[in-house]
Amino acid sequence: MPIAVTDPDDPCIEAYRAVRERDLVGRQHRFIAEGEVVLRLLLKQSRFRVESLLLAENRLESVADALNQLSPDVPIYTANRAVMDTVVGFPIHRGILAVAQRAPLPPVGDMLSRLPETALVVGLIGLANHDNVGGIFRNAAAFGAAAVLLDQETCDPLYRKAIRVSVGAALVVPFTRVASADAMVQALQDASFDVVSLSPSGREILSHVQPSRRTALLLGAEGPGLPADLLARTRTVSIPMSGGFDSLNVATTSGIALHHLSTAGR
Repeated sequence: MPIAVTDPDDPCIEAYRAVRERDLVGRQHRFIAEGEVVLRLLLKQSRFRVESLLLAENRLESVADALNQLSPDVPIYTANRAVMDTVVGFPIHRGILAVAQRAPLPPVGDMLSRLPETALVVGLIGLANHDNVGGIFRNAAAFGAAAVLLDQETCDPLYRKAIRVSVGAALVVPFTRVASADAMVQALQDASFDVVSLSPSGREILSHVQPSRRTALLLGAEGPGLPADLLARTRTVSIPMSGGFDSLNVATTSGIALHHLSTAGR
């Protein structure tokens, strides 16, 4: 049964206090999921264990069917808007928050070895913008990418904003971290992936590329792009633009490239 919370200082909801500030410093192997769509996706993922929920009183009925999927020992806290806003530190318009435990990240070799013979993978190198990372995960899910690889500089896809922008795709598409961009390329090549690096200076035009059965798309940060040594050892591809103006956001670019790589030759 839902547990009504009337005191913003109630220790039972400590995990939800000052959400924005705690997002920045980490949550001890936990993460926050926000919104109804994200909650419903979270509850379908066996690799994440939900610890508790905090719902605005007026949102309880709208998600009652989804809550039936929860284990009976998971507490569901409810509060009025004023109490909830005070706890989280800002007006929480969606009125739905959950705390869940992160799943251990597998070694990259293990993840790639478990993928099917025909697979599309995305590699992110140096992407520090949570909106871009969330948007790329959303596109990866939309176009059937089997996994996303992250270097050490790429931001956390389970950051609350990244999950929200991805519309929950960051909870659905498997991902893991790799020690460096070089290690990422080596692991992909060892697993028989054709590694395609997207760059304005790419030697091939995307629309002319016929993807291999195993293809990996590498994306770098806007501005610096992918490192020159990485471009030198991979297949480089560009998307021609009007007037030669490099105007595409990296998340938008990922959608164009993933659409082509997932549908070419069908």
